[in-house]
Amino acid sequence: MKASLSWLKQYVSMEMEIDRLVEALTMVGLEVDTVTNRYDFLDTVVIGRIADIQAHPKADKLKLCEVDIGNRRMSVVCGAPNIETGQHVPVALPGTIFPDTTVLQKSVIRGIESEGMICSEKELGLGPDAGGVMVLDPRSAIGTKLHAALNLMDPIIEIARKKGVAVLE
Repeated sequence: MKASLSWLKQYVSMEMEIDRLVEALTMVGLEVDTVTNRYDFLDTVVIGRIADIQAHPKADKLKLCEVDIGNRRMSVVCGAPNIETGQHVPVALPGTIFPDTTVLQKSVIRGIESEGMICSEKELGLGPDAGGVMVLDPRSAIGTKLHAALNLMDPIIEIARKKGVAVLE
């Protein structure tokens, strides 16, 4: 069985560090298999700064963005209406697995290679806004992993199933 700490706190009033909770669960006879972060999928999403925007030569509604992600600059094709030079934005790198299970890969969009994706809140599963890219605080450090910069942490506790014991899910 899996349960997130935020879900548990809806039903039980507790102010306990995750390590102490795991220990307490173990002491009452529940074997905790793993503890993971609900936002681990954001491990391949970093903060980038849009350094330059050019028109896409083969598409009116697309732009070519040069994005600084700290250790290098990358080319990203973007169709969001709200992009501006200098913005700090979430940039998904190839290999990112989105909440809808789509896996991002380098791609060629209308003849131009896109090395990543500048994301909206909705694409990242962080909110309902799909109207444009998620614009971050301009003081956020370029190259930082998004979940670290936004302090996104929600431990998921997986409790082992015991043989011969039925678990309702």
